[in-house]
Amino acid sequence: MAFHSFGSDPISCHAWNKDGSQVAISPNNHLVRIYQKIDDTWSQIHELREHNGRITGIDWAPNSNQIVTCAVDRNAYVWTLRDGVWKPTLVLLRINRAATCVKWSPQENKIAVGSGSLTISICYFEKENNWWISKHIKKSIRSTVLSLTWHPNNILLAAGSCDFHCRIFSAYIKEIEDKPSATLWGTKMPFGELLYERGENGGWVHGISFSPSGQCLAWVDHNSSVYVADSAHDKEVTALRTHHLPFLAVLFVNERRLAAAGHDCAPYLFSYSGPGQLELISKMESEKQVTRSATSAMQHFRNLDRKAGQDSEGEEVGTLHQNSISQLSAVDSDLSGVSTFSSGGMDGALVVWSSQN
Repeated sequence: MAFHSFGSDPISCHAWNKDGSQVAISPNNHLVRIYQKIDDTWSQIHELREHNGRITGIDWAPNSNQIVTCAVDRNAYVWTLRDGVWKPTLVLLRINRAATCVKWSPQENKIAVGSGSLTISICYFEKENNWWISKHIKKSIRSTVLSLTWHPNNILLAAGSCDFHCRIFSAYIKEIEDKPSATLWGTKMPFGELLYERGENGGWVHGISFSPSGQCLAWVDHNSSVYVADSAHDKEVTALRTHHLPFLAVLFVNERRLAAAGHDCAPYLFSYSGPGQLELISKMESEKQVTRSATSAMQHFRNLDRKAGQDSEGEEVGTLHQNSISQLSAVDSDLSGVSTFSSGGMDGALVVWSSQN
């Protein structure tokens, strides 16, 4: 576990490069700041300025040095490092509402962008014209798309939205890839085909994640619940209602374990052993595990602002994060799972966790 503070501004989204040596962070505005750790200190080495609205999603390509960003300005950009400078290329999303989330596909040949226009844009690079173009998935989506995750086969895409639904679509683009083989989630996969839909959730679907093999799909909603659908068992869904505040993010760390985090300011580790066997293992911290020096009067008021409330005694929340966790992101991962992951919070902190805890 490692605690890193990047100021008092909320971290709305973040992403790591391939080897975990650099991190891209948006401090809840139109900027992306890239930091590198030098002598145990995070130093800002780049600042990306192209969006004119608050950035809502960042993803660093898993195997190359490319970053994709999206924002409420309805735009997305692919950033490439050339001669020490990050150069943006506009992605033609063709949407009329804010972009809300973005994900590279595992093979880095496609980008998925969710939005408030009841649409998922599947974007790919057209070499003839040297630009990123998009196709739209609209089937059955009745509200803003909040979360996205790619299946390991690079074809299937799962989405969670404000209409309380979790769905899996085919994002097969015949112009750039071979015809996909059948999966447990579906056999016929023309572009935009709806392969799975679950609409019995109790709130907005904030976070969603495929297991490393793609057999299971997990999601969390505003009903403080965790769900796992298992394609190897007729897509049976196992639900676990918790007494915690709502979760905002979920991440499979291996085939049978997943982490979830949100308004309770700490990640929780869950175990899934099969249909009907989903249980909470532990909170990943029980008491605050970092020592902070005595706070000045100014720092006291900053802490109150971070917690978005009043505290007559100036007590801090008994967790590393002092406000909601908005995102979980893999730091070190391979085909078998995630060994370390990070949590970004509305308190401006970034914490790196070991999934072995």
